[in-house]
Amino acid sequence: MPGPLQYGNGLKAYIINLLICQMISLNRAQKFIKALIGEIIAEATLLKFVLRLYQALEGWEDRSIQELLKSRVMHTDETSLRVDKKNHLLHVYSAGDITVKILHRNRGSTAMEDINIIPRYI
Repeated sequence: MPGPLQYGNGLKAYIINLLICQMISLNRAQKFIKALIGEIIAEATLLKFVLRLYQALEGWEDRSIQELLKSRVMHTDETSLRVDKKNHLLHVYSAGDITVKILHRNRGSTAMEDINIIPRYI
């Protein structure tokens, strides 16, 4: 095929699944893709797929937080997660069909104030 290689939405979704859902390293994801299509995709390209998803979901996240703030009951939790060999916390807020997860370096009141969901909840 002449010209630059273009990746379809199916491959992009598979890569996002590997990186985000399965929490596979960039290096291992590259090896999986090489085995699948015979080409190595640069780390920057893999990260660009994740960035585009993040940007696409930004509006959804804002609307979901507004719905959480209106809910009669909101469930919250936090669990630790290692990022770049450092401990972070995944803060989870849910009500009904809505679940929002936000990664933060801290736990407790520092994170609650920075994330600013609980302080606005009535």
